[in-house]
Amino acid sequence: MFNIAGLISIILFYILILAVGIWAGRKKEAGNDSEEEVMLAGRNIGLFVGIFTMTATWVGGGYINGTAEAIYTSGLVWCQAPFGYALSLVFGGIFFANPMRRQGYVTMLDPLQDSFGERMGGLLFLPALCGEVFWAAGILAALGATLSVIIDMDHRTSVILSSCIAVFYTLFGGLYSVAYTDVIQLFCIFIGLWMCIPFAMYNEKVGTLVGNDDVDWIGAVPSSEIAYYMDYGLLLIFGGIPWQVYFQRVLSSKSAVRAQILSYVAAFGCILMAIPPVLIGAIAKATPWNETEYKGPYPLTEQETSMILPMVLQYLTPEYVSFFGLGAVSAAVMSSADSSVLSASSMFARNVYKLIFRQRASEMEIIWVMRVSILIVGVLSTVMALTIPSIYGLWSMCSDLVYVILFPQLLMVVHFKHHCNTYGSLAAYIVAFFVRMSGGEPLLGLGALIHYPGWDGEKQLFPFRTMAMLLSLITLVGVSWFTKWIFESGRLAPGYDLFRCVVNIPEDVEHVGEPAEGGEQLHVMTPGHIGRIYGAAGTLVGKDEMNGRINPALEPDDDMDPAEVEKFHQHGVRGPGGGGGRNTGLPAEVAKTGQTTL
Repeated sequence: MFNIAGLISIILFYILILAVGIWAGRKKEAGNDSEEEVMLAGRNIGLFVGIFTMTATWVGGGYINGTAEAIYTSGLVWCQAPFGYALSLVFGGIFFANPMRRQGYVTMLDPLQDSFGERMGGLLFLPALCGEVFWAAGILAALGATLSVIIDMDHRTSVILSSCIAVFYTLFGGLYSVAYTDVIQLFCIFIGLWMCIPFAMYNEKVGTLVGNDDVDWIGAVPSSEIAYYMDYGLLLIFGGIPWQVYFQRVLSSKSAVRAQILSYVAAFGCILMAIPPVLIGAIAKATPWNETEYKGPYPLTEQETSMILPMVLQYLTPEYVSFFGLGAVSAAVMSSADSSVLSASSMFARNVYKLIFRQRASEMEIIWVMRVSILIVGVLSTVMALTIPSIYGLWSMCSDLVYVILFPQLLMVVHFKHHCNTYGSLAAYIVAFFVRMSGGEPLLGLGALIHYPGWDGEKQLFPFRTMAMLLSLITLVGVSWFTKWIFESGRLAPGYDLFRCVVNIPEDVEHVGEPAEGGEQLHVMTPGHIGRIYGAAGTLVGKDEMNGRINPALEPDDDMDPAEVEKFHQHGVRGPGGGGGRNTGLPAEVAKTGQTTL
C-alpha cells in the first residue's frame, strides 16, 4: 500500500536539505573561488559544524542499514563497523590529522604525489576514486530499495531524485554545503530512529530482548574464525583512515589541534549513532516476521535481511512514526552520497587534472573542472546504482584495496618519507594488488587463485588482507632502500634512474625541507613580494599577497633568450613532471638559500 505519510516525509526532508545546502553555499566568500574555499571551506569550519560533519564521515546509509543487518544476521560481536570506524578516527587523529593539517595539504593524495611524483600519485588515485564512487552508488541503490519497501515508490525515481538533490547543493556550495547539511542529516538520523524504537520494541509481535534463549542477538566468534574476525577488524580500523572524505574534514579545520579534537569527538559520535540501529537489529531478531503484515519469504533471505531496518519501520511502527524514520534513512544516505561525490571530484581536479595534465591551470579552471567532475561522478554513481546488482561487492573490493595499497604508502610518506621512493611505491602497489586479488571476492563471484591456510571451500579464513598490507609495507621499504643503495653506491649509473627520484635529479631542482613549526606553508622571500609554496605538491602560486598580482620575481625576465625562457618554464615554475621526489619548482639559488639575490 502506498504510504502517503512517507511520501510527504521524503518531500519535506528533501526541501529542507536543499534549502540548507543552498543557504550554506552562500557562506562562501563572495568572489573567492580558490581551491581552499571550495574544497575545504576556506579551512574555516567551526567546532560545532566540524563535529557533526566529521561524525558524518562514516555515519551514513550503509552504516545504519549495515549495523542493523549485522545484528540480525550475525549478532553484536560481528557488528564491527561502529567500533572499527570509531577506532579509525582515533588513530587518524593520533597519527595523521596533526601532520597532514600542519603541512597545509589540500587532498589526501598531496603527500603521496610530493614523495612519489605526479604520475604515481595518479595511479594511487584509482583505488581511492573507485572506493568513493562505488560507495556513493551502493548507498543510492540502498535508498531506492528502502523507499520501495516503505512507500512503494519506484526505486529508479527515488535514486535519481536523491542523486540530483545531493549533486545540486554540492555543486552550489562545495564543502560548505556538505558540512552544514551534515548537521541537519545527523539530527534527523538520531531523532528519527530513536522515535521509532519504543513503538517497535513494544509492538505486540516482538518478543523480549533480554533473558530470551530463543533470541540470540549477541552472537559468538567460533575459534576457527578468530583470524578472519581480526582481519576484518584491522581492515576497518586502518583501512578506514586513507579516505578523502575523512581528510577533507581534517584539512578544513582551522588548526591541526582542532583537527585532532574533531577526530576524537567524532569517534564517540560514531558509537553513539550506532545505538539506534543496534537496537533495531535486535528488535528484528526478536520478531516472528510471518506473524506480521510482512508477506515475503520467511526465514528471511539475504535480500530481505539487507532491508531489515526499513522493514522494522514499515511493519512494526505506526504510519505517522515511520514518517520520521524514513526521513532518518534518507538523511543517512544523502550525508554519505554528497561527501563521496565531493571527495572524488576534488582529488581528480587537483591531483590528476592539475598536477598531471595542466600544471599551469588557474584556480578558476580547477574549480570548473571540479564542478564538471561532481556532475560526472554523480551521474556515474546513479547509473551504477540502477544497473549493477553487486554494488556492495564492488565497494567491498575497493575498500580492501584502499587498506592494502593506500594505508602503508600514506603511513610512510607522512612519517617516514625519507625511507621510501617511487620505485618502492610502484612495487608495493603491484604486490598488494596481486595478493589481495589472489584471495578472490565471493560477492563478485571471483574465485580464489590461492587457497590460504583455513580455506573452507567458500571464503578465506586466513587474514590474507592484513598479510597483503604488511607485504606491501615491507616491499615499499625494501625496494626503496635497495634502489637507493644501488644508485648511490654507483652500481647503476644515474642514467638508469628512470623515475628521477634517487640520483638522476635535475641540478637546478632542490628538495624543500620541512616547513617551519610556526606555520603551515613554506615561504620563499623575494624582493618586495612573498611567493607561497603549499606543503602539498610543491605548487608555486607566486601571488603578491597585497594585491593578488602574479609575482614578477617569479616570472622570466624580458631579456632572456628563448632557450633560457624554455628552461625557466621547465624548471623555474615546476620541476619536470613524472619524476619522484619533492621538487620545489624553484631555481637552485632560491631553493638553497630561501631568498633571491638582488
